[in-house]
Amino acid sequence: MAPANLETKTHCPYCSLQCGIVLDAATTPVALRPQADFPTNMGGLCAKGWTAAELLEHPQRLTQPLVRDSREEPLRPTDWDDALDRIVDAITTAQRLYGRDSAGCFGGGGLTNEKAYQLGKFARVALGTSAIDYNGRFCMSSAANAATRAFGIDRGLPFPLADLAHADAVLLVGANPADTMPPAMQFLDAGRSRGARLIVIDPRATTTARGAYLHLQPVPGTDLALANGMLHVAIREKLVDTGYIASRTTDFEAVRRAARLYWPDRVERITGVPERDLVEAVRLLAGAERAMVLTARGAEQHRSGSDTVLAFINLALALGLPGRPYCGYGTVTGQGNGQGGREHGQKADQLPGYRRLDDPVARAHVAAVWGVDPAELPQPGRSAYEMLDRLGTDGGVRALWVLGSNPVVSAPHSARITQRIRALDFLAVSDFFLSETAALADVVLPSAQWAEETGTMTNVEGRVILREAALDPPTGVRTDLQVMRCLAERLGRPGFSDVPQEVFAELGRASRGGKADYSGISYHRIIAEQGVFWPCPSPRHPGTPRLFTEDFPTPDRRARFHAVEHIGTAELPDLDYPYYLTTGRLLSQYQSGTQTRQIHSLRAAEPNAVVEMHTMVAHRIHVATGDLVRLRTRRGTAVMTARIVAGIRPDTVFAPFHWGGDGNANLLTNPALDPHSRMPEFKVCAVALSRVADTDPIDGGTADA
Repeated sequence: MAPANLETKTHCPYCSLQCGIVLDAATTPVALRPQADFPTNMGGLCAKGWTAAELLEHPQRLTQPLVRDSREEPLRPTDWDDALDRIVDAITTAQRLYGRDSAGCFGGGGLTNEKAYQLGKFARVALGTSAIDYNGRFCMSSAANAATRAFGIDRGLPFPLADLAHADAVLLVGANPADTMPPAMQFLDAGRSRGARLIVIDPRATTTARGAYLHLQPVPGTDLALANGMLHVAIREKLVDTGYIASRTTDFEAVRRAARLYWPDRVERITGVPERDLVEAVRLLAGAERAMVLTARGAEQHRSGSDTVLAFINLALALGLPGRPYCGYGTVTGQGNGQGGREHGQKADQLPGYRRLDDPVARAHVAAVWGVDPAELPQPGRSAYEMLDRLGTDGGVRALWVLGSNPVVSAPHSARITQRIRALDFLAVSDFFLSETAALADVVLPSAQWAEETGTMTNVEGRVILREAALDPPTGVRTDLQVMRCLAERLGRPGFSDVPQEVFAELGRASRGGKADYSGISYHRIIAEQGVFWPCPSPRHPGTPRLFTEDFPTPDRRARFHAVEHIGTAELPDLDYPYYLTTGRLLSQYQSGTQTRQIHSLRAAEPNAVVEMHTMVAHRIHVATGDLVRLRTRRGTAVMTARIVAGIRPDTVFAPFHWGGDGNANLLTNPALDPHSRMPEFKVCAVALSRVADTDPIDGGTADA
């Protein structure tokens, strides 16, 4: 692995903070330190970031293509020509037998903007298929849908992260940044040091919640009722900003009428949150000169996640927050490029610049950039779970390329999805390591890692940053852009560049005039300015760190209220499944664990899948910390190690989703979909628990694949 540079400023490969780091390729192993002055981390790094360089020379990383000649045979090494020819043969065979949509792509929220853009172009131009979506559908889709409906645009934080330090009150709903993005806590801590109040809504007493001024601990799946109840109190106590509502919003009256039904006593019975805490939270927010409302996956990954986010946006609008200095609503993006990955075309219904694929004007613009007839572009396809659920069926995908994702672990009802993946005629996977999904593939392609290729990412704030290559990839490893170019050429579609800067320039042209307009951003500007905030429609435009300061990008330039109702979760506990199960992340692991489970120190911190439960639950099922517990839902079973905690609701257990095999939390989760965003209900289902006796077989699996 020859160093391309000695010391390179770049960014962490993990979460949406995209912390600034410096890699020193002159040392063996490669040395890493944080950038002291990068705005989102200011010298901070979490345990994952500090150990990220260990991935680069890891002995288990993939360094040559692997193939198998039948599903009964193991994977074996081969050369690139053989691997690429097999993929092209499988695609052309499937499309000849079953039509264009029988070939598909499944991308990831960790891909650079260049790769996400090029994958969308590859699917629509080289394959001519509508069958493309990505794992970000499981992450940000509900918040994105709600923000678009309310504000006319979706950018996770419409202000710089550092603005958090200036807020006097922050409502944090379903987020635990102290564990999931620790460097961000410095901004909340700075606010608290001068008296700011942090209010956390979470069924668990997380690390973040334990440091809050006020912790509201609702029944899982009742956040929407809680938000409506908070709005009811704000209206009743005349705390709403009537001037702001009149001048900057529309449709408030329908929301006012809906909120009448959510009086605090009723909301307490639905959510379990005491009326006094509900009222105090509203008074803290309304009484603050500068206040923010932030949501994350805990509120969003529900069958009513989009409406839940709208309920909290309603509260923020009623208090007159969006667009005011150091105020507003935002959503805390999760994946490294969770923002950029949802802007430029790897979603089933999307074209670059956050354009809609079913918009004739958008189709004409992007087709002109791509040099194709708009009629050649397919129409919108199926969302992530719906596409995966139909793999190998009539009308479904028969040949699938998975790029930077691990749906065997990350998809809900994962036994069902694993079954569908096995039913494919052909599966190709590009990854750094042999993930659980790659282990099922017919062809596995080794990908260059984050420090071995250049590309842009768009972080939690909407800041477009540049991850510069510090090293050359190992011999035998190619970048994903190189692979897309080679496959497109073999499919008779030349014109796909594999030079990141060229692809980014094309992305800029394709996004020009769209809501996520990158046309004024260049690599040079990103380096000179420590990132550029979109929209940035020309090289002379300064970028847009703060949105909504004057108006909203809607037809009437106003934000929209939406009346929404609490409908509850798809499943409630009963005699057979007496507890709520909720899922999430841990400090030392990330996403499906494909990378972090390779790092010894991170694996040592959390060696096995765990299930957190209240002392009362542990007593009821006769377990102690360290005992094995079998979790059973209507979809399957999993086996995890018990962790007894006092700070979780006694009707709720928590399981992280970083493990495959018997400890895969998504063997249990419910694929009930949000009708607007198509987000599955990861965050709540009904579960039964039992102690695993020493003589019991330790096996997880499916009850109903």
